[in-house]
Amino acid sequence: MELVDSSNHGMSILFSHYYSSLMYSGTDFLMKPVFLRGFSGSLHLVLLFVLFISWVCNKFKVAHSEGSKERFKNSKSLCYKLAQICCLGVSVFSLVLCLLSYFYWYRNGWSDEGLVTLLDLALRTLAWGTLCVYLRTQLFNSGESKYPFLLRVWWGFYLCISCYCLVIDVVLYKKHVSLPVQNLVSDIVSVVSGLLFCYVGFFGKNEGEDTLLEEPLLNGDSSNEAESNKSKGNENVTPYLNAGFFSILTFSWMGPLITIGNKKTLDLEDVPQLGPSDSVFGAFPNFKNKLEAECGTSNGVTTLKLAKALIFSAWKEVLLTAFLVIMNTLASYVGPYFIDNFVQYLNGRRSYKNEGYVLVSVFFAAKLVECLAQRHWFFRVQQVGIRVRSVLIIMIYNKGLTLSCQSKQGHTSGEIINFMTVDADRIGDFSWYMHETWMVLVQIVIALLLLYRNVGLASIAALIATVFVMLANVPLGKLQEKFQDKIMESKDKRMKATSEILRNMRILKLQGWEMKFLAKIMEFRKTEAGWLKKYVYTSAMTSFVFWGAPTFVSVVTFGACMLMGIPLESGKILSALATFRILQEPIYSLPDTISMVAQTKVSLDRIASFLRLDDLQPDVIERLPRGSSDTAIEIIDGKFSWDSSSSNPTLKDINVKLQHGMRVAVCGTVGSGKSSLLSCILGEVPKISGIVKLCGTKAFVAQSPWIQSGKIEENILFGMEMEREKYETVLEACCLKKDLEILPFGDQTVIGERGINLSGGQKQRIQIARALYQDADIYLFDDPFSAVDAHTGSHLFKECLLGLLRPKTVVYVTHQVEFLPAADLILVMKDGRITQAGKYSDILNSGTDFMELVGAHEKALSALDSTEAGSVSESTSEEAGNMASSNGVVQKQEDKDVQNGKADDVVGSKGQIIQEEEREKGKVGLSVYWKYITMAYGGALVPIILLAQVLFQTLQIGSNYWMAWATPISQDVKPAVSSSTLIIVYVSLAIGSSFCILVRAMLIGTAGFKTASQLFSKMHFCIFRAPMSFFDATPSGRIISRASTDQSTVDLRMQYLVSSFAFSMIQLLGIIAVMSQVAWQVFIVFIPVIATCIWYQQHYIPSARELSRLVGVCKAPVIQHFAETLSGASTIRSFDEESRFRDKNMKLADANSRPRFNIAGAMEWLCFRLDVLSAITFVFSLVFLVSIPEGVIDPGIAGLAVTYGLNLNMLLAWVIWNLCQMENKIISVERIFQYSSIPSEPPLVIEESRPDHFWPSHGEIDIRDLQVRYAPHMPLVIRGLTCTFPGGLKTGIVGRTGSGKSTLIQALFRIVEPAAGQIMIDGINISLIGLHDLRSRLSIIPQDPTMFEGTVRSNLDPLEEYTDEQIWEALDKCQLGDEVRKKEGRLDSTVSENGENWSVGQRQLVCLGRVLLKKSKVLVLDEATASVDTATDNLIQQTLRQHFSNCTVITIAHRITSVLDSDMVLLLSNGLIEEYDSPTRLLENKSSSFAQLVAEYTVRANSSFGK
Repeated sequence: MELVDSSNHGMSILFSHYYSSLMYSGTDFLMKPVFLRGFSGSLHLVLLFVLFISWVCNKFKVAHSEGSKERFKNSKSLCYKLAQICCLGVSVFSLVLCLLSYFYWYRNGWSDEGLVTLLDLALRTLAWGTLCVYLRTQLFNSGESKYPFLLRVWWGFYLCISCYCLVIDVVLYKKHVSLPVQNLVSDIVSVVSGLLFCYVGFFGKNEGEDTLLEEPLLNGDSSNEAESNKSKGNENVTPYLNAGFFSILTFSWMGPLITIGNKKTLDLEDVPQLGPSDSVFGAFPNFKNKLEAECGTSNGVTTLKLAKALIFSAWKEVLLTAFLVIMNTLASYVGPYFIDNFVQYLNGRRSYKNEGYVLVSVFFAAKLVECLAQRHWFFRVQQVGIRVRSVLIIMIYNKGLTLSCQSKQGHTSGEIINFMTVDADRIGDFSWYMHETWMVLVQIVIALLLLYRNVGLASIAALIATVFVMLANVPLGKLQEKFQDKIMESKDKRMKATSEILRNMRILKLQGWEMKFLAKIMEFRKTEAGWLKKYVYTSAMTSFVFWGAPTFVSVVTFGACMLMGIPLESGKILSALATFRILQEPIYSLPDTISMVAQTKVSLDRIASFLRLDDLQPDVIERLPRGSSDTAIEIIDGKFSWDSSSSNPTLKDINVKLQHGMRVAVCGTVGSGKSSLLSCILGEVPKISGIVKLCGTKAFVAQSPWIQSGKIEENILFGMEMEREKYETVLEACCLKKDLEILPFGDQTVIGERGINLSGGQKQRIQIARALYQDADIYLFDDPFSAVDAHTGSHLFKECLLGLLRPKTVVYVTHQVEFLPAADLILVMKDGRITQAGKYSDILNSGTDFMELVGAHEKALSALDSTEAGSVSESTSEEAGNMASSNGVVQKQEDKDVQNGKADDVVGSKGQIIQEEEREKGKVGLSVYWKYITMAYGGALVPIILLAQVLFQTLQIGSNYWMAWATPISQDVKPAVSSSTLIIVYVSLAIGSSFCILVRAMLIGTAGFKTASQLFSKMHFCIFRAPMSFFDATPSGRIISRASTDQSTVDLRMQYLVSSFAFSMIQLLGIIAVMSQVAWQVFIVFIPVIATCIWYQQHYIPSARELSRLVGVCKAPVIQHFAETLSGASTIRSFDEESRFRDKNMKLADANSRPRFNIAGAMEWLCFRLDVLSAITFVFSLVFLVSIPEGVIDPGIAGLAVTYGLNLNMLLAWVIWNLCQMENKIISVERIFQYSSIPSEPPLVIEESRPDHFWPSHGEIDIRDLQVRYAPHMPLVIRGLTCTFPGGLKTGIVGRTGSGKSTLIQALFRIVEPAAGQIMIDGINISLIGLHDLRSRLSIIPQDPTMFEGTVRSNLDPLEEYTDEQIWEALDKCQLGDEVRKKEGRLDSTVSENGENWSVGQRQLVCLGRVLLKKSKVLVLDEATASVDTATDNLIQQTLRQHFSNCTVITIAHRITSVLDSDMVLLLSNGLIEEYDSPTRLLENKSSSFAQLVAEYTVRANSSFGK
């Protein structure tokens, strides 16, 4: 009601004036401003009335159907958003003008004209505001496809009136009638907005989306583009490429993506592709040419040359950004330069008419130039950074592919990956600081010139103080560089250990060593944390020096003025203060710049030294064109050594000549040089002398299978085209058909990292299939038959080597003597020499080495009764096809339930073992911030830090206020206080603020360090205690990226980001307080501007946040692909597939750069808009100060407000930038929290149910109704198993691949918890005791022999429980004693990463050594002798018989001979017991499955293939 009353009152005034104006004679009244304003007011009142009626009618109408709403939303004919913004704009403008007019008339006395104008403006504000709301709610929700007719007519009318008013203004101006400025401004704005409305109302429907007018500050509604993005997927190239000048200037090309981000969660396919110059495919060749021009070969790369090549490859951007930096610097000093003039103007000294408005225009123009220059400078440097980073990643990757083995041993894969993740990133980030180095000098020179203008010679004191402050930073910078170096070094060591531990987590769990290895990681972290602490406190000191710097410089300068007797006036002091504040910027950033230069130099050094490492010798092999020679492989007087410095070469006197189509077997004892012989044919071993010739293409099957994560089909095709027939033949030959049937997705099943979800045999067969599919001329097999069971082995040999590969040249290393007779040539190796060569029958009688191998084989076979074997042999042939597959681990994937032949219900991608990396969606919860802030000391330091900042801000403003108030405006005014008082108060305030800074910096350092340490410990503890299933399903790249990149962010960045957001907020509030203290009316603009800023920020954040998460998600594949490439480099090279892998890496690098590029664009899109808004606010306050009458306000204090206002846009942008950076980086904390809450395994020790010290004393294992599945939604792998393994006896477990053998062992060690049933050992239920108590009392020799980096001693006894004598004794028992005595360091001789410098057989023997040391009552052998020759196998069996005669020994075996002398044999089939009895009894029953398996083996052993 009150509103109606007031509007009635207003109407009566308005109409009385309207009629009084009609009293004027003739048409004169039409020219009077009073009439014009009155008429305009009436018009707006009519509009309000109509809108009100329309709203009432709509209320009574039936609700509209949803369909029509949709139609409107989807119809792009209306530029309704533009109309809405215009309405809002006109409303805000009218409000501002209304308030200014009110102020103006209030000061100068009211008049009729003033009153009418004021009412007109008030009505305009109301009418346009209401219209904006109407458009937003009513029209948007209606089914209209056009604006209402009345509204369009009214817009037309409004334009006519506005034009008329403008014409009248011009006519009156010509007649020299004085007019208020605001009338003219108001009429111009009305005409422009009227034109816009008419355009939108009458023509907008044809133009639709593409109106240029929509581009400026707000991007149009772009759901169309959202749709097309989706459909085009990755084809759409960034709009930046084809954007117009205006769009590039205002970053409007980012609009569509930000809009999509607001409507849905962004995915990688929504993010457009990079343009050619930013994509690696365009940038890398360019960089490579520059680098080659600089260095020639890669061995000549120095840090300087690398840096030069990087700069020259982006020289255009570098020059452009340099120009922008200069523009930005010059524009930023315009404010301080003119501030004295402004204060004098306010004080009444006017040089010319309208000087105030001219000054305001200059300030505004300078702000705009500064804003544009800075935004584009920031965007371009980020563009350069992204490009540099990608180019370096490619460079490092390509180097990793060609590294020689010698170089590789010097750098572990963890370190090499760090070059890519940490160093390349850091060099990319340096682009931010690229110009800071010289910019500081430019800024200081300009600042000193300005100071000289204001305070004369005292500027020399300012120069000295500035130089002093900068010099104070040099030692701090040096320290920071040193600590940074040390942090990197210790981090490398830690990451190296972490990646090795993650690779071998299964062994650690089985042995119960994980906590010991966690302690090792914590030890590394302790060293790292020591350096980190020093680094953090040095940073705190640097921060103190620099936040105190401007105050220190100003104290020195003003002190010098006083001593020299230079008069201080408030205008000059304010100009000086503004200059110091700008000077503060380069001085602030100097420590950052210095440490960044230092860090970048360290990173460049590291990368350059890596690029200088030796590659594989390119000339080791002479390659002859296909078909040009009869000889396939020829080695003449070959002498090769893995270690070029060693006096004892690996291979010597090698002479081999192999014709095309020959089958060559290589045999010999463990460590005799068999694998090295294959490697030298591949060109992997450095050649000392001799000649190697190769004719034709080659394929290689390694001893330890290398499988890429990805689909099985991709692994087999390995870059070749799919030929279905050939593919099927290969699958058949490799016995993979059955396996693929069992797997839920067939050959589309995704393999986990390093083939984690496949059994050893399956990995090996996939490897063989990959080689066969390549259809090469020469095949090299490094003992691939050892990992598969007897039947599969013979099938593979027959089908592959004797079948598909009959016409090819095949060289195969083997331990199985039964495969030797089929060879055309047998090479017997011993100590790196070929001791015998010839056909089987020829060399059998000619030398002792071969006799030993064959003799051992005969001896193993003698355990079988040949007559029995003969009688069963007929029944074996039909078995050949009946090969079930896949071992237990695979059944984690939803297996088909083979027995019942029905598929499991669960299908879809969830069945794949490796799920897409989970990323949180939507807003980072406040709980994450809260947890982070309160982690250290329960958040007790936070209030103290904030208090210190508030005090600092208050004292800073106080000291400036004091200077502005206490100094006179001009020389003829008497100072308020004496100069000594002036300086003493100023200095004491300065000291107080510096002290606050020191407290704040130290506490932030402490809190940040403490938090980082806690997060680290928590996450690592959770990871190490996680169950094995977590590691099977999580690629190590994901864990490593959290332990390296994310932990780095938390260590070095997070605390500063969170604190600087809080500080910049406090500073912003300080400035607002100062400005509104001078003129509270500024608030009128502040509130809408801040609301708009918040709206923009809210509009921007969803996209920015998801883009930031995408960066994290896209980074892991790059790292993982690199890690895989490093481990399989020799296989990749042997297939000549390097170029395909390089391409894949380039694609991944681009996918990683896409979100980064768009983050940079989005950031500048936001900052540009915020800058423009803050410039408008600043100009408004200036106009306000210029408009008010002289003497109302103290010019000094007004000047102070302007000084602070100059900083407003920078600070507002800084607040938002900090907020966005913090939101982006807090994701690292979120990712660490994610891994700090992994459900853990059952407890390691349960105090109340600890078994006694001698348990298990007897070793009897009693299994009752055991059921095991790998996950709740998966089928059972073991289905109700009941049996007893008697104590002290040997039990052999046999069964086809996938029958549940390994699963049973995993259940015994509780790697997998039983779903039902129980396992008792000596009467104790193993599920009721702690895991460590269980695992430490059982022993296992695992399938994949594992050694850790370290020494022989630490590998045998990581827990340091035994004496040297005991260790030597164990080594002698497992036949390694002599081998270790030969080495220089003996027990302390080094073992490289993964035990690479030991052969696989020797690693297996080390595992045996561990068991001999442990002397457990229960021993499990899981394929323990797969990688050793028969002689060594017999030796191991003998050792076990001798030393474990009274223990329970459980053997899973492929070689039937190793279970024949067991006391009992358990035959599993599909998770159930098929047979369980003593071997002799089972062999007596000719129809038993076991008897058939044995017969098969004997037949294979006795037949010599292909004779």
